[in-house]
Amino acid sequence: MGKIDQRLQELGIEIPAAAIPKAAKIETYLIYNNTLRVSGQLPAIDGEIKYFGHVGREQSLEDGQAAARLSALNVLAQAKHALDGDLDRIERVLNLRGFVATIEGFDQVAQVVNGASELMHDIFGELGKHTRTAAGVAAMPYNVTVEIEGLFALKE
Repeated sequence: MGKIDQRLQELGIEIPAAAIPKAAKIETYLIYNNTLRVSGQLPAIDGEIKYFGHVGREQSLEDGQAAARLSALNVLAQAKHALDGDLDRIERVLNLRGFVATIEGFDQVAQVVNGASELMHDIFGELGKHTRTAAGVAAMPYNVTVEIEGLFALKE
């Protein structure tokens, strides 16, 4: 068992199975020059979306944070799949991008995306600190609440 798998076990976190994209002919991940980029992931379990609607209307701040965390778990699911199950190949979390469906005037988008950022820090420790974009948007694919994508540096 690798170091990251041990940490996940300590935290009681289970990485879900990697989802296969349904709507587009895209790569869910791409490894290039010792970096791994994971396409935006939705707040779903076994292909079933768990969070719909806008934060500030259908979803609370706390629900938005949970949606961001679940989306980030799906980012890690894609990373694990890309790395043949070995998350210890991740040297550093470089960047997360979070997109949050919000009502006009909602100004806590960064706090929503913290659900994803805190997960990375909990799992990877100091190597989980990263740069980030957090954007509030009017509409999301499938009316989901949050979408998170990730960029990781890989060990050589």
